[in-house]
Amino acid sequence: MRALDLVVIGVYLIAMPVVGILLSGRQKSSQDYFVGSRRLPWWAVCFSVVATETSTLTVISVPTVAYLGSFTYLQLALGYLIGRIVVAFVLLPRYFAGNLVSAYAFLGQRFGSALQGTASVTFLITRLLADGLRLFATAIPVKVMLLAFGVDLAYWQIVLLLAAFTVVYTYLGGIKAVVWVDAIQLVVYIGGAILAGVVLAGKLPSDWFSHALAEGKFQLLDFSSSIVTDQYAFFTAVLGGAVFAMASHGADQLMVQRLLACRTLRDSQKALITSGVVVGLQFGLFLFIGTMLWSFFRGASPDQLGMASSDELFPRFIVNDLPPGLSGLFIAGILAAAMSTLGSSLNSLSTSTVSDLYQRLTKRGDDSAVLRMGRIWTLVWALVFVVFASMFTSTENPVVEVGLSIASYTYGALLGAFLLGLLVKRARQTDAIIAFAATLVVVLFFVFGVTFPDGEGGRTSLAFPWYTPLGVLVTLAVGGLLSLRHRTEEREGDPVP
Repeated sequence: MRALDLVVIGVYLIAMPVVGILLSGRQKSSQDYFVGSRRLPWWAVCFSVVATETSTLTVISVPTVAYLGSFTYLQLALGYLIGRIVVAFVLLPRYFAGNLVSAYAFLGQRFGSALQGTASVTFLITRLLADGLRLFATAIPVKVMLLAFGVDLAYWQIVLLLAAFTVVYTYLGGIKAVVWVDAIQLVVYIGGAILAGVVLAGKLPSDWFSHALAEGKFQLLDFSSSIVTDQYAFFTAVLGGAVFAMASHGADQLMVQRLLACRTLRDSQKALITSGVVVGLQFGLFLFIGTMLWSFFRGASPDQLGMASSDELFPRFIVNDLPPGLSGLFIAGILAAAMSTLGSSLNSLSTSTVSDLYQRLTKRGDDSAVLRMGRIWTLVWALVFVVFASMFTSTENPVVEVGLSIASYTYGALLGAFLLGLLVKRARQTDAIIAFAATLVVVLFFVFGVTFPDGEGGRTSLAFPWYTPLGVLVTLAVGGLLSLRHRTEEREGDPVP
């Protein structure tokens, strides 16, 4: 009967590239390939944003967060919504006014090509690290399931197969294929999660909810933990989540590119704000599943269950306790989340490489050459992704936390550069680049070289939601102080905003 699961997964992997190519149509220009000629409906873009940021980390690791803790993770979702609202009304109007295809083109217009290139390279490196981890996270449940069939593939082999299927529709269909496939994949993994939750609920004792409630598993707000070291303390989660969302959805090409594919600024704003609501509902769904798993496994630790990683909790239930066919559907849902993130990353990396680096360095404006380079770089980044994903072999913490912290290392410098350009009128390109570099050094120093009391007699690092606000403050402080040496707001030799 388990063969039915393999059939479901196989059909899904083959169908998605075909559907993506059919829905996207022929790509006639670089505008088609990079921003869909700005004709995509806002609801499809909204679904694409949600599917892209959700990734496999949400599907398998957010339930782990609830299993090991409570619902305090939802505080981050509140911060994410606040940050999206700020981006919708502060940064998006600037991007649409400039008719841009890359977020970093704004920095090029405001400061110059050197900062645009610096920001783009930073984005490329960060996206490879963060999404390489996401690809590794996808390999975890797939490997567990294949072992149940007696097939033992290495993580890198699973990643390679997944990348091969994803690159087909991304290479041929561009952003249109990515957005439409994302919308379908959102339905697949949310539907799979709901069905898995229904099956799981039927296996629980009648008093499980009251027992979980008494044990504090549904705690939503946390005002007692340290705001310095605990990522789920209320103030840390909400403020840190808000600034993180401002960076991830306002200064990260991965998200900005989707929003620029909307027909109008108003559509883009609707897509962005609505996505924040949908993400919050998703978090609630997967946290609820994690709490049900806690009841199902009677609160046993992953070690007691014989698991190598806490992120195997949900995958083990999927493989061992879901009916044949439904188990395969949910694995397809996990693959859907991974493919949406990978496809989006490939397209945004290609766009940033071509528009922020290739065109700036070569000064070539021929559209057919730009389109060709966009496709070539899609293939190049696909190969590099496989290498990066293979670097991850194990992790002691839930991978969702590791993934978020990696992105936080550079988000402060990226968002800070945008805010510096908006708020400090006399800042010049040299000021911004020095501030950018100083921010990366300071944030990495805090990440790896500074610890704080953990309240239990030990020491631990700064909570990851603070990395982005810290980076923004350093960029604004350094850039602002350097700008004071200029007597006027005139920026000789720099582009005028």
